[in-house]
Amino acid sequence: MDMDAFYPSVEVLDDPALKGKPVIVGGSRKRGVVASASYEARKFGIHSAQQMVTAMRLCPEGIFLPVRMFRYKEISKKIFEIFRTFSPLVEPVSIDEAFLDISGSARLLGSSKEIAKKIKDRVVKETGLTVSAGVAPSKFVAKIASDFEKPDGLTMVFPDHVSAFLNPLTIDRMWGVGKATKQVLNHLNVQTIGDLSRVPVNILERRFGRQGRKMHLLSMGMDDRDVVPFHEIKSVGHEETFSKDMLDVDQARKAILSLSNKVSYRMRQGRTTARTITLKVKYSDFVRITRSTTLLKAIDDGLEIYSACCDLLENTLIGQRPVRLLGVSVSHLEPRGTESQMSLFQQERGSQKRSELNTALDSINDKFGYDTVRPGTLLE
Repeated sequence: MDMDAFYPSVEVLDDPALKGKPVIVGGSRKRGVVASASYEARKFGIHSAQQMVTAMRLCPEGIFLPVRMFRYKEISKKIFEIFRTFSPLVEPVSIDEAFLDISGSARLLGSSKEIAKKIKDRVVKETGLTVSAGVAPSKFVAKIASDFEKPDGLTMVFPDHVSAFLNPLTIDRMWGVGKATKQVLNHLNVQTIGDLSRVPVNILERRFGRQGRKMHLLSMGMDDRDVVPFHEIKSVGHEETFSKDMLDVDQARKAILSLSNKVSYRMRQGRTTARTITLKVKYSDFVRITRSTTLLKAIDDGLEIYSACCDLLENTLIGQRPVRLLGVSVSHLEPRGTESQMSLFQQERGSQKRSELNTALDSINDKFGYDTVRPGTLLE
């Protein structure tokens, strides 16, 4: 199941006046990239990961909006709850896309096509958004099928029609085939997935290693991966690309504080703590560095993350070289409560007060939207 132009669709849902217009959601107009574009905008050649300045040139009359991740996650949660009423085996691919194993649902809910229709109807009824479905005997084929008749599509690929479905498709439809891989395959006279299936596997292995064998199997529709409901989250992070290169250290500290608060909020939402803090810096010449530190105890407080990042900042050239991007992430995650706990009487008073304050602030931001309450230094 793959939501249709999810970010722009949520924007239209919240502001019906945008319906039928080219809506582009992304970063800053000068330095950002497109996160998603409505189908009206795609007619102008706009696509995700494209530079915003390019998108503005292609579609000057477009409506350019910032990413509202809090709102998208809110809607995504409702959608995934709907998915799980049809099968417990739901594997998230992204905020707006998931695999569902419905092999055990047929007796209760009907054929695979009927189930897909029911899911689509529920999503529209309960969220006002459309979702496209791809129904197939494997994840690889289902993924391709879900993108086949967008928007609001439903494509069925039965086991005995897999080859007929895949063979005519261009090779860039296949997972993992980017520009470089496509170029090598074109030199082997491979233009379609059917062409790839006819290349001897030893040639593909010689060119691509183990990935060559994997591509050979996928080209024949052979994909035995199960739908895995849960993935362990290994890190949480946020980053920001600035509209102008940043030279001022104090401004960098403010940006790091904002990013640290966003990361800590997401950690508390997921009831996780972390011991490793990483600061990412991309200079104006696109040289990227990371600096990390591992703490003795796991934390989920924004100020503590910020403090660790400020220490890491000393080992960068911020203030000496223009900075294009800053990022803050945490790893070595632990479920909240598994870290060594002290009784209330043993806890440091300051730590206990910070925890209580975070709980109060989170409840306000949950109710009225993230960033309703924030540090005074970030108000400007």
